Amino acid sequence: MAFDQAVRWGLLREKAAEYVDTAMRCATQTYPVYAFNIPTDDTPIPLYREQHPAFYGSFDWHSCVEMHWVAVRLLRLFPEETVDSGARAIIDALITPENMATERAFFDLPFHGGWERPYGWGWYLTLAVELATWDDPDARRWSALLEQLASYFEEGLIAWLPKLTYPVRHGVHQNTAFGLTLAYRYAEHRAGHGDRRLLDAINGSAIGWFLNDVDAPVAYEPSGTDFLSGVLTEAVLMSKALPAEAFSPWFDRYLPNLARETFVLAEVSDPSEGSIAHLHGLNLSRAWAMTVLADRLPTGDNRIESLLDSAERHAHAALPHVSGSDYMVEHWLAVYAVLLLGREA
Repeated sequence: MAFDQAVRWGLLREKAAEYVDTAMRCATQTYPVYAFNIPTDDTPIPLYREQHPAFYGSFDWHSCVEMHWVAVRLLRLFPEETVDSGARAIIDALITPENMATERAFFDLPFHGGWERPYGWGWYLTLAVELATWDDPDARRWSALLEQLASYFEEGLIAWLPKLTYPVRHGVHQNTAFGLTLAYRYAEHRAGHGDRRLLDAINGSAIGWFLNDVDAPVAYEPSGTDFLSGVLTEAVLMSKALPAEAFSPWFDRYLPNLARETFVLAEVSDPSEGSIAHLHGLNLSRAWAMTVLADRLPTGDNRIESLLDSAERHAHAALPHVSGSDYMVEHWLAVYAVLLLGREA
């Protein structure tokens, strides 16, 4: 079938070394930077790199975490293609005991405790579980150093979700369904080690928010600065939270009359303008979501072909811009290429 997993992995293998190079170059580029602090007095604010010595690059914190995951994921999937990248040495110099202690301390500052929740937290937990499940000496060392902050995010999500009366549905960083989808693999990993609290919290919240949703407002997409589809990210999370036999009927009600042309390709008028550049991510993250949903539907379901055809159109519109484009695209877009092309069914 066109654009199936074998095709996607072949595309990623061809680009693996290039993507790792892009990821590490961006992760170690100090400026420009989108710095976050909430001062509570006149004490001078430290330099951003002093506060984030492990994740200082790639314009903002979550993008730097993403670029670490891109490199780790590709080193793991394609060791022969990426062996000469130098990425291991770069990551080893960044993920150190001292640097990770400083990263953790940032969240203890007043008003900083919920920073990057849920998007950055989800990507950090994605990086953490990638390392925790990789049988590799470097990965084991880095995994141990990420544990303290991963635990903080895990406990933070468990405490936060019961307070979140309503989900955030728009297509940027605060989107609740996508953040929890990112955290899901980590939650499953923790459940496999006897702690189901995060997994149960995510599943319960998702079902409570989304179970009765019908006729998703596809016509409202894309919005001006989306890099996520609010409609599709919800469906992906529900494909995980619901048993297989319950998901398909829910999906029937949620996206009736799904066809290849249901989701209109996003057009990017100016990739140097950061918010507009997000639309490249919308095309790629939609493609990822469509491949996930195609895998969750019963064998022979006629929507599978429509989803994969649409995923291919969306992917080919954005993949040429992952590297060699404007920095406002390059510093983050590879994460969605790898999420799509390197996804395991």
